[in-house]
Amino acid sequence: MQLSFAQVSRRRRNQADLNSVFEFVSAKVRDAALKASGQLSHLGVRHALVGGLAVGAHGYLRATKDVHFLVGEEAFEHHGLLVTFKPGIPIEVDGIRIDYLSPSAFGEHLEEAFEAVTQSAGVNVLGIEPLVFMKLVAHRRQDLLDVVELLKAGADSRRIAAYLAAHAPELSGQFEQLVEEAD
Repeated sequence: MQLSFAQVSRRRRNQADLNSVFEFVSAKVRDAALKASGQLSHLGVRHALVGGLAVGAHGYLRATKDVHFLVGEEAFEHHGLLVTFKPGIPIEVDGIRIDYLSPSAFGEHLEEAFEAVTQSAGVNVLGIEPLVFMKLVAHRRQDLLDVVELLKAGADSRRIAAYLAAHAPELSGQFEQLVEEAD
């Protein structure tokens, strides 16, 4: 068995697992994710965990100080050019910031991603293919490192490449470079 930089065993992962993530991150971050997800469910808002917690759930544990969700359009109210959150959407839980991303900011195909989330520890987690897509679009240093480490942890590069070819072929070259780096 090989270990990645994060000391996570390299194995193919088909489902997200938040249990080890919740043992790794602070209790406040864990509780914020659980409470925010519960509130979003209560409000009928489709949501899926993204960001550092989702990366951990897919095999690369790393520290994070906040919680990120991809949320459906029902989380927002539109007032002409002004867009606000609907009442009750949590933006902070016990000092932990909760950030939200809309599928429309990344591409309409992310609406389909809500149909294929994995539930772990009571929280919906975005699938790895759209998660990697979002990381590539963000293109920050940490996001690209996350992709490399997810590949080292056993993410299926062929499935991700096929997803990118179907939804964002302009990102395929960048992804292939990260695959080479991971190897």
